Amino acid sequence: MDVTEQQTLRINFELGPKDIEYFKGRLAKARKNRALRDDDRVILAAEALAVKALESDPPTFVVSRMLTLQNMVAMLKDRDWNLENDDRDRVLEVLAYFADPNDIIPDDLPGIGFLDDTIMVDLAAYDLAPELEAYADFCDNRDDLAAKEADAQPLKVARDELQSRMRRRRRRRTGGAPGADMITSLFHAG
Repeated sequence: MDVTEQQTLRINFELGPKDIEYFKGRLAKARKNRALRDDDRVILAAEALAVKALESDPPTFVVSRMLTLQNMVAMLKDRDWNLENDDRDRVLEVLAYFADPNDIIPDDLPGIGFLDDTIMVDLAAYDLAPELEAYADFCDNRDDLAAKEADAQPLKVARDELQSRMRRRRRRRTGGAPGADMITSLFHAG
């Protein structure tokens, strides 16, 4: 193989039951420790991790996950979106993992330092799919309003409808149990 060629390499791996239990434990610990941190510190830590990762000339797989992490942070900081109460707590509980300076793989290891973080972003994005989808639609609507698109809804109407849709989709995914444990839904075997 000519090393000057631009090629990509796709690596897939599976997390077995033992691996899943390990990540469940890490997330459970982060959720428990979240009570010891204020929301702003959790948000700042997740934001700082994404910036640090993106500034480190990371592999492509890290870039895409860090952009997703930045979207999770943006959801919480966006005053127009105004995520509140249980919805806000749900996102903060996920971000609490990224506020732990003692993560699984030290971030300064070249090439793989952010691997654990990317795994957690993927798992979190799966669990927060209703939130991320609703927020993306809200941002699109806001852009349409700014561009004076005729079919754009007023922000409050769009926010209320999209957050309602987000909750319905989340309930559907958790079997209708509003208090379903996020860790269980985040790590399902199948």
